[in-house]
Amino acid sequence: MRIAFTALLLSAALSGGAGAQEREGPAIAAVIDDQLADFIARDLDGAFDHASRTIRRMFGNAASFGAMVEQGYPMVWDNSGARYLDLREQGDVWWQRVMLRDARGVPHVLEYKMIETPQGWRIDGVSLVAGPQVGV
Repeated sequence: MRIAFTALLLSAALSGGAGAQEREGPAIAAVIDDQLADFIARDLDGAFDHASRTIRRMFGNAASFGAMVEQGYPMVWDNSGARYLDLREQGDVWWQRVMLRDARGVPHVLEYKMIETPQGWRIDGVSLVAGPQVGV
C-alpha cells in the first residue's frame, strides 16, 4: 500500500511538470518567434520590447541592443527556421533551447533565459550552446 501511494505521488508530481511545460512552452515560443521576426524585419523597437527589464537597462535603447545582436549574434539577426528543443524550468526561470539557421543555413543551438513578468514572458538572456562543427 505504501509503495502504491508513493508511486501515485511521484506520478502526480511528474505529470504536473509536464503540464506546466505544455502550458508555458507555446507562450515562450511565441515571444521568441516574435522577437526573431522583429530582427528579420529590422524592427529594433519591437525586438527590444521582448527583452526583460534587466536587459533593457543594460543596453538603454533599441539601437544599442540591435547593434549588440547584429555583431554578437548574427545567427539571431539573420535567422531562419527556428526549431524548439528542450524546455526546462529552474525556479522562476525557464530555459528554452532553440536551433536556428543563420543566413548561410548553418545550424546553431541557443539557450534563451525566459522570465515571466506581469506584462508576460520576457527574454532575460541568450547564450550560444553549439555552433557549426569545424574540423579537418
